[in-house]
Amino acid sequence: MSLPSQAKGSRGSAPTRYLLALSGCAVTATLAFNLAGMNHLSGIGVTAGLALLAMAALSSPRFQRLAFALWVLAFAACAISYPRAFTSWGGFELKQAVIPLVQLIMFGMGTTLAFGDFARVIRMPKAVLIGLGLQYTVMPLMGWTYAALFGLQGEVAVGLILYGACAGGVSSNVITYIAGANLALSVTMTACSTVMAPLMTPFAMKMLAGQYLPIELVPMMISILKMILAPVLAGLLVNRYAHRFATWASRWLPGVSMWGICTVIAITIALSRDDLMAVAAPLLGAAICHNTTGFALGYWSARVFGLNRIDSRTVSIEVGMQNGGMATGLAFDVLRSSAAALPSAVEGPWAAVAGAGLASFWRRSRRPAQASPKDSRVPTPESSAG
Repeated sequence: MSLPSQAKGSRGSAPTRYLLALSGCAVTATLAFNLAGMNHLSGIGVTAGLALLAMAALSSPRFQRLAFALWVLAFAACAISYPRAFTSWGGFELKQAVIPLVQLIMFGMGTTLAFGDFARVIRMPKAVLIGLGLQYTVMPLMGWTYAALFGLQGEVAVGLILYGACAGGVSSNVITYIAGANLALSVTMTACSTVMAPLMTPFAMKMLAGQYLPIELVPMMISILKMILAPVLAGLLVNRYAHRFATWASRWLPGVSMWGICTVIAITIALSRDDLMAVAAPLLGAAICHNTTGFALGYWSARVFGLNRIDSRTVSIEVGMQNGGMATGLAFDVLRSSAAALPSAVEGPWAAVAGAGLASFWRRSRRPAQASPKDSRVPTPESSAG
């Protein structure tokens, strides 16, 4: 699927209108269930309404970029209403599928990278180094700050810091493209931050999250190597030496990644439903502030360090958007805590929606003289799942 183009009309296509009408019917049915005292059925109405709304967004060129976030909300609503559907199937504990799903998502991310993405560091060292420095300082520190300000405790606080301490994901590349910023710089920062993650993420966690939980550096490093770096390297090698396969896989891997992330988020919510209900409001507030501060400090700090407007926008997006899959995988694999995965399940989708809005604003306000550098590889909307 190509990147969404601007819709030519405001009314939308017939399929979009039908799906919106069906979504409205589902919402009406939900209200009717509640009034009739059949609250156990309201979850079906909410889930169906959000799923139909997601399909409507997917069928609309103007709103395609919102489809992923709406699917996440649909899965989340289903997990909250019917948590048993995402905890075990036939005796198989679904949490055991989280790590393989994250590895598959990281492999898909690797197939979008090339060795040349790392070589660009030599051609644009200042922008890359400033961006990476901000990425591994601003978001971990702000995660620690907002966890304290919003009164988050224990594993949930650790999860917010963990999300901020993770590398960038492919979603930032998609948002950078939509914004008309420096896609080459974005891809390079994503690649380099992923390679640096085995050192930087455990170090940030040890420094900032140790007051909440004991953080062991070596197990976290090993987990990042096997769960993140190894699949990404495998994907990169496939892209380099089996390019035909990578091209074929690119047709279905983005979609698999999107569904994988939705499933991982649903499993996380189902396993920690009670924890989420207890901290929903402060966690959402902390996530919104965390993401917004990342965008703002990323941009203005880059400007203070002398980067131009386009590169500063790119750094802003990279700083504000983290690899939620990585945070979720580490929460399960190292921290052994589904509650620690909740912040990534909340902030990841919010960052995608907020990033898309910011990108649209920047693209409309872009000056002709500030055209962004070209890049031959254009990410797809489904890649925002990464």
